[in-house]
Amino acid sequence: MGSPAAIRVAWIALCLASSIPAIVFAELTGAVPPWLWVVQLVVVAAVLGASLLHRAARRLWRFAVVLIALLLLLQVAPLLHPVWMPLQALLGGSPFDARMQPEQTAKVATSVVMVGLLLLLGLKRRDFFLAVGSLKAPIKPAPLLGFPHRDPWYRFGLIWGFGIAFALFAVPYVMIRPSGEDLLVVVPALPSIVVYAAVNALNEEVTYRAPLLATLEPAVGSTQAMWQTAVFFGVAHYFGTPGGLMGAALAVFMGWILSKAMVETRGLFWPWFIHFLSDVAIFVFLALDLLT
Repeated sequence: MGSPAAIRVAWIALCLASSIPAIVFAELTGAVPPWLWVVQLVVVAAVLGASLLHRAARRLWRFAVVLIALLLLLQVAPLLHPVWMPLQALLGGSPFDARMQPEQTAKVATSVVMVGLLLLLGLKRRDFFLAVGSLKAPIKPAPLLGFPHRDPWYRFGLIWGFGIAFALFAVPYVMIRPSGEDLLVVVPALPSIVVYAAVNALNEEVTYRAPLLATLEPAVGSTQAMWQTAVFFGVAHYFGTPGGLMGAALAVFMGWILSKAMVETRGLFWPWFIHFLSDVAIFVFLALDLLT
C-alpha cells in the first residue's frame, strides 16, 4: 500500500497525462488544441522533478519517466507509416491490410522502445510482466463488482474473454444490421483480422498497461495501480471504438479486468487473450466498413 501523498500525486499526474484534458477541450470547444500534449509533458516532467525531491513521492520517479515516454510515443507513432507491400500481400492485400499494416508495424516499434526503456530503468523482465504468467492463479474476489469467488483465471478468463467479445460483436451487429452478403465479404479477411488483433492486443498490453502497472504497483499498491491504469486505458477510448462517454466508461471497466489479470497472474497471457478476443470483434466491423 502506497502513502496517501504518493497516491494523490500518481492520480493527478495520470489524469493530466491521459486523454481527460483532450476530452474536456473537445466537449467545451469542439477541438483538441495541438499544443496540449506539450503542456501535459511539462506537467509530468514537473511531477518527475517533485518525485526526485520529495520523499513521499520518490518511488514514483519511474512512473513519471514512463508517462513522459508514453506522451512522446503517442506523438511519434502516428508519424511512422512503414508501408510494407509484401507483408500486406502476404496477409491478403485488402484495404483492411492497407489500413492495419502500417499502424500495427508502428505499434510494434513503440513496444520495442518501451521494453528497452523499462530495462534501462532497472526493471527485470518479470517485473513488467513480460512472461506468460500463472494460467491457473485464483482471482482476488471483488463482490461489489460481481466477482465473489476465488475462481481460477483459466475459468474467469475464458468466460469474460468470450463474454466481452460477444458483447462487442452483438451491439454493433444490432445497430448496423449487416446483410449476409456483407458478412461474406469479410470472410477472406478473417486471417488478417486474427493476426492484426493478436498483434494489436500484445502491443497495447506491452506499451500501455504493463509499464504503468510495473512502475505504479511498488509506489501505490496493487489496487490503486489497477484502477489508475484502467482509467488511463479507458478514457483513451473516448476517441476510439467504441467511443464517447459510454465507450470510455466500458473501456475503464475492461481495463480494470485486464489490469487485474496482469497483476494476479503476473504475466501477459490472460490480459492479452481477453484483449485479443475483443479486438477480433472490433476489427470485424472495421473490415466490414473498409471492404463494403
